Amino acid sequence: MNGLNGRMLHVPASGDRKRELLVLYGHHALIERWWGLVQNFTDFGSVTMPDIPGFGGMDSFYKIGQQATLDNYADYMASFIKLKYKRRRITIVGISFGFLIATRMLQRYPELAKQVDFLISAAGFMRRDDFIFSRRRYLGYRYAAAILARGPMPFLFRHLALNATVLRMAYARTANAKRKFEEADGDSEKFDRMMDMEILLWQCNDVRTYMRTSVELLTVDNCKKQIDLPVWHIYTKNDHFFDHGIVEQHMQVVFSEYHDVPIKLKSHTVSVLADKQEASGLVPPALRRMLRKTDKAR
Repeated sequence: MNGLNGRMLHVPASGDRKRELLVLYGHHALIERWWGLVQNFTDFGSVTMPDIPGFGGMDSFYKIGQQATLDNYADYMASFIKLKYKRRRITIVGISFGFLIATRMLQRYPELAKQVDFLISAAGFMRRDDFIFSRRRYLGYRYAAAILARGPMPFLFRHLALNATVLRMAYARTANAKRKFEEADGDSEKFDRMMDMEILLWQCNDVRTYMRTSVELLTVDNCKKQIDLPVWHIYTKNDHFFDHGIVEQHMQVVFSEYHDVPIKLKSHTVSVLADKQEASGLVPPALRRMLRKTDKAR
């Protein structure tokens, strides 16, 4: 679409369900990483999960002379919805960065809000001050990403820092990765499988896109325009990226209805190896009840 090649996963509903769910994955992702979550949502409708430019092995915006900005992702997803769904009603699930894309899209294309019954935020956020990083760490991430998005730096970073040997030696020791690999809990086989998936994630995503979108999410402000839709926000108090209280305030400013859905996770989201059972934590009972109730009303 739009001159870019990528993949799209479409899974029919497991029963006689009419709902259409569009799932937008987040940063550092690909379709396979979220297969367990897709399996959960097929209990409530047909699920579509497309690659987004520069992620999951899909061509990046840079191939067609565009920047990897949030506005361009919003425009791309608006085109996707118009092409895929025509005027059919849909439910949008946005995972972290994917929720930023969905929100910005509905702000830029308010007419599409009429097709959407509600949004589901899975560890989503709204604004740069939702992050809980120290100022020093925040600025370090922001300006390092800006530097690595320019000139020859993406090429050098990909081949020097993201080759499999370096990642196996160093990645699990980094601040953010330590939490992920705690789930292995001394199981060397699980550790190796997690590392294999992390290497795949780092190598299949376009480095320039990853760094440019890192700057976007670290400087984002999606609180400037209201959206006349309800949002169901799934979050854990153990999220090491976001302050839930501030995220909630921002969502209540933008969306016409806000529904709080706390879950019990040890980190920002589920493991990169999450199967259907583990990923079910992101579809808690309150959300399941709402999906069943609203399906009857369709």
